[in-house]
Amino acid sequence: MKRSIFLAICMVACMSAFSQAKKPTLMVVPSDVWCNQNGYVQVFNNQGLEQVIPDYQQALQNDMDLKLAIAKINDLMAERGFPLKDLEAQVKMIQQQNAEANLITSKNGNELAESPIDRLLRVAKADIIIELTWNVTEQGPKRTLTYIMEGKDAYTGKSIGGANGTSQPSFSAEVPVLLEEAVVANIDNFNNRLQAHFDDLFAAGREVTLDIRVFDNNEAGIDLESEFGDEELGEIIDNWLFENTVEGRYSKLASSENYASYEQVRIPLLNARGQALDTEAWARQLRKVLTKEPYNIPVKVLNRGLGKCILVLGEK
Repeated sequence: MKRSIFLAICMVACMSAFSQAKKPTLMVVPSDVWCNQNGYVQVFNNQGLEQVIPDYQQALQNDMDLKLAIAKINDLMAERGFPLKDLEAQVKMIQQQNAEANLITSKNGNELAESPIDRLLRVAKADIIIELTWNVTEQGPKRTLTYIMEGKDAYTGKSIGGANGTSQPSFSAEVPVLLEEAVVANIDNFNNRLQAHFDDLFAAGREVTLDIRVFDNNEAGIDLESEFGDEELGEIIDNWLFENTVEGRYSKLASSENYASYEQVRIPLLNARGQALDTEAWARQLRKVLTKEPYNIPVKVLNRGLGKCILVLGEK
């Protein structure tokens, strides 16, 4: 009898813990394909290279079907307990902060830029981006809607999983109604893939990228081969990464006296106080180490969206 009661208590506890499991924060955006097809794009000058990117502001201001479609997907996700960041609210926040593509420079004029899309993702800080594409086909008096949803890790841009489908033909249904009908059949399997990806992040850490660069002819007179005791600066940074990543997991792609590149860097989702940890906050911990004794190295921290940070050594 006591054993049965104990097992029942354990089951209830497990169910309660599962129901309270943290879910990823999502943001629904129109896909690049949809924006291109509908003419909602802008040209961004990324360090002299022309880059065509979606213009979410124009799309939201001019396309009511888009607003309704995003609202419908948001509702369906919210019903299933997924926290959401609203695209329109994030775009307005960026406008209010005047956070468009401003160049970031060192005091000596060295430049590194952050694209508007990177800035949006950094401000929103969603875990997963859901890219939505749909197309309405008319067959005589009837309409059908075909959709594609693709979940992407907001930090890496890697695809997590997708869903697609087509609604039943309808004489009068509007886009949100057709979209709901098409989506509902596959949404739970889609959400399960998103949750599985997020659970993996909790277990193995969030994947980010870190670049270390050195300002040319910097005032500190250092590079990654500068020696501190028995170790070069590059080795000191390697050791810090090993100690401050989940299970010491990272890949060093390339290095020289002025450059080091790290990918598949697994950082914890939460810091020691239980707060969400993004790439910038994590990289600033390394900055604090390098700016103190015995190194005393000026370090500039540059953001490149949510999943990449650049530390430039030698100047501010």
